[in-house]
Amino acid sequence: MNYYSLNHKAPNTTFKDAVIKGLAPDRGLYFPERITPLPVSFFENIDTLSHTQIAFQALQQFVTPDIPKDILKTIIEETLSFDFPVIQLNKSISTLELFHGPTMAFKDVGARFMARCLGYFNQNNTNEVTVLVATSGDTGGAVANGFLGIKGVNVVILYPSGKVSNIQEKQLTTLGQNIRALEVDGVFDDCQDMVKRAFLDEELTSKMQLTSANSINVARWLPQLLYFMFAYKQLHNTHKDIVFSVPSGNFGNVCAGMMAQQLGLPINHFIASNNKNNVVTNYLKTEEYSPKPSVKTISNAMDVGNPSNFIRIQEIYKNNFESLKNNLSSYSFTDEATKVALKEIYDLYNYVADPHGAVGYLGCKAYLKTNPNAHCVFLETAHPTKFLDVVEDVIKEKQALPKQIQAVMGKDKVATKISSYEGLKEFLLA
Repeated sequence: MNYYSLNHKAPNTTFKDAVIKGLAPDRGLYFPERITPLPVSFFENIDTLSHTQIAFQALQQFVTPDIPKDILKTIIEETLSFDFPVIQLNKSISTLELFHGPTMAFKDVGARFMARCLGYFNQNNTNEVTVLVATSGDTGGAVANGFLGIKGVNVVILYPSGKVSNIQEKQLTTLGQNIRALEVDGVFDDCQDMVKRAFLDEELTSKMQLTSANSINVARWLPQLLYFMFAYKQLHNTHKDIVFSVPSGNFGNVCAGMMAQQLGLPINHFIASNNKNNVVTNYLKTEEYSPKPSVKTISNAMDVGNPSNFIRIQEIYKNNFESLKNNLSSYSFTDEATKVALKEIYDLYNYVADPHGAVGYLGCKAYLKTNPNAHCVFLETAHPTKFLDVVEDVIKEKQALPKQIQAVMGKDKVATKISSYEGLKEFLLA
């Protein structure tokens, strides 16, 4: 499989080079040259397949021939070492739990998959690769854990000061070894812009190999399509009109779901559930895409004012607005509404959600008002104890910390403060 730049000003390249480069030389995101649907029988018999078998069939075309079949199977087995359960709340709404990995966030799968791909590509390379990643919350911890100790790979994580939860900050600043954290005086979009700028800085790229572990990287983004297949496996025999409500920030996850649909997965519709950072919600109302500075909310991993992956979504639909709108709805919710939803989910179903999942739940409720026959699945993208101050204040119940969270709470934060791109450049060159 070859990949092309969505800016269409760079040569096509292999999966290996797309992973190592992160962004194309023209600053465009990479996209696969073709998407070959899987046989109908694959989905008819999906109940008989393990998660590893599903993943192998779904991902093989995107990595061939750069990763041999036996290596791909090993990478998948090591990546998918935890569960992805669907919990039904009522006859119309279920939640897909994506927080059972080592950092208790949905980004564990993409981070672990990419780390192992990069480790394979770099195994005989004497030159080190520096992974740059911007995080609005959970990406940093997942990448730090996924890449920890990977030979020949250094990781530099940029995060906005004061705009991630205490537990999220601990997960990305306490591991040491080949992981470094930069605390940025700004918002997530500032972090993301610095990362993109670094890729185009010839003074840097002439001295080091840079790549990204954000969802702009194809190896971080594509494995997320598996979530939708795993949910379908659990639900399709009892619910036919399956709709996914995806808490959306950088739009990698909902875009990956659309890739699963392109592979033939029978998904009826998608919902992009936004907090007050609602660029896409407004776009679907007005057909005008207007990025704006992000604002801080209690669902901080979604605080993105210019979602990188939306251009991939537009590519899937060939920039046809009506075609996209037929398959994607979007709603925006306030922090106050999110808190009400957290309390409602707990009171009605004895289920503790996190703020991002609560936004997804609200998206389900909004969609079901006009589509009552659908079964809506919202993605619970992070464990609620990663947002203890919000969750405990709303539901008025103390929450026990899982072992994954306890492991980092007693460690000391180690981070370097920067306030500009020059600070990042100076850090990298040093």
